[in-house]
Amino acid sequence: MSDPVDVPITGEPIRLGQFLKLAGLAEDGSHAKDLIDAEEVTVNGEVETRRGRQLTNGDVVAVGANRGKVILVH
Repeated sequence: MSDPVDVPITGEPIRLGQFLKLAGLAEDGSHAKDLIDAEEVTVNGEVETRRGRQLTNGDVVAVGANRGKVILVH
Protein backbone atom coordinates (compact mmCIF):
# COMPACT_ATOMS: atom_id res chain seq x y z
CA MET A 1 0.00 0.00 0.00
CA SER A 2 1.34 3.43 -0.91
CA ASP A 3 1.83 6.33 1.46
CA PRO A 4 -1.23 8.56 1.88
CA VAL A 5 -1.43 11.74 -0.18
CA ASP A 6 -1.52 14.87 1.98
CA VAL A 7 -4.80 16.74 1.43
CA PRO A 8 -4.69 20.26 2.88
CA ILE A 9 -7.88 21.64 4.39
CA THR A 10 -8.37 25.16 5.70
CA GLY A 11 -11.15 24.55 8.18
CA GLU A 12 -11.67 21.87 10.77
CA PRO A 13 -13.59 19.73 11.01
CA ILE A 14 -14.32 18.35 7.56
CA ARG A 15 -16.92 15.64 7.03
CA LEU A 16 -15.96 12.31 5.50
CA GLY A 17 -18.18 12.75 2.42
CA GLN A 18 -16.65 16.16 1.69
CA PHE A 19 -13.13 14.86 2.19
CA LEU A 20 -13.64 11.95 -0.22
CA LYS A 21 -14.54 14.45 -2.96
CA LEU A 22 -11.76 16.91 -2.08
CA ALA A 23 -9.13 14.16 -2.02
CA GLY A 24 -10.30 12.75 -5.37
CA LEU A 25 -11.27 9.44 -3.75
CA ALA A 26 -14.89 9.91 -4.92
CA GLU A 27 -16.22 11.53 -8.08
CA ASP A 28 -19.06 13.37 -6.34
CA GLY A 29 -21.32 13.25 -3.29
CA SER A 30 -23.39 10.39 -4.65
CA HIS A 31 -20.27 8.31 -5.35
CA ALA A 32 -18.96 9.08 -1.84
CA LYS A 33 -22.26 7.90 -0.33
CA ASP A 34 -22.16 4.69 -2.40
CA LEU A 35 -18.58 3.94 -1.31
CA ILE A 36 -19.44 4.52 2.36
CA ASP A 37 -22.65 2.46 2.14
CA ALA A 38 -20.67 -0.40 0.55
CA GLU A 39 -18.24 -0.28 3.51
CA GLU A 40 -15.33 0.43 1.15
CA VAL A 41 -14.05 3.42 3.14
CA THR A 42 -11.74 3.24 6.14
CA VAL A 43 -10.63 5.97 8.52
CA ASN A 44 -7.40 5.24 10.37
CA GLY A 45 -7.74 1.57 9.40
CA GLU A 46 -11.34 1.13 10.61
CA VAL A 47 -14.37 0.75 8.30
CA GLU A 48 -16.47 3.91 8.54
CA THR A 49 -20.16 3.97 7.58
CA ARG A 50 -21.05 7.52 8.66
CA ARG A 51 -20.78 10.00 5.81
CA GLY A 52 -20.97 12.84 8.33
CA ARG A 53 -18.04 11.55 10.40
CA GLN A 54 -15.94 14.56 11.30
CA LEU A 55 -12.27 14.22 10.42
CA THR A 56 -9.43 16.00 12.14
CA ASN A 57 -5.78 16.73 11.41
CA GLY A 58 -3.79 13.55 10.74
CA ASP A 59 -6.72 11.23 9.97
CA VAL A 60 -6.00 8.84 7.09
CA VAL A 61 -8.92 7.94 4.80
CA ALA A 62 -8.62 5.00 2.40
CA VAL A 63 -10.65 3.65 -0.51
CA GLY A 64 -8.98 0.51 -1.77
CA ALA A 65 -5.27 1.21 -2.27
CA ASN A 66 -5.83 4.99 -2.48
CA ARG A 67 -5.29 6.94 0.72
CA GLY A 68 -5.53 10.58 1.71
CA LYS A 69 -4.36 12.24 4.91
CA VAL A 70 -6.09 15.25 6.45
CA ILE A 71 -3.57 18.10 6.82
CA LEU A 72 -4.91 21.20 8.57
CA VAL A 73 -3.63 24.47 7.08
CA HIS A 74 -3.89 27.53 9.30
